[in-house]
Amino acid sequence: MVGRKGTERAFGMVLHRSGGFTLLEVLVSLAVLGIALTVVLQIFSANLRNLSAAEDTVYAAAKAAVRMREILDHDALSETRWSETTQDGYSMDIAVSETLNDRTGNLPVRLLQVDLTIHWSRGTREKSLTIRTIKTVERS
Repeated sequence: MVGRKGTERAFGMVLHRSGGFTLLEVLVSLAVLGIALTVVLQIFSANLRNLSAAEDTVYAAAKAAVRMREILDHDALSETRWSETTQDGYSMDIAVSETLNDRTGNLPVRLLQVDLTIHWSRGTREKSLTIRTIKTVERS
């Protein structure tokens, strides 16, 4: 039943209606907002971690490419294997080996395969990246 303007009668009680929100509505909306903000912040946090990991990988790849170029610039490259550590904590394993000898046996050149594996730590995890190339050298 509707009585005076702005009031309703239900089960013998007079209910006053105004234009505002009830306490329950405010609490529910705050809970939904809190959950939404938590999800958004977790997404941003995950993206920041992924960006940091990608930056580490790109830096390691650039460092490995520079070292590979230095190795390939040596004219007296021969079959060998060695390891080295950089000042900033990266370690590299380099292996030079002759490859495809059965296909190049009658040619005046031989093919040397250069494998470079760079290792670094990210927190408690060990990461690594391997790059490989082939260089032609004259037979001696």
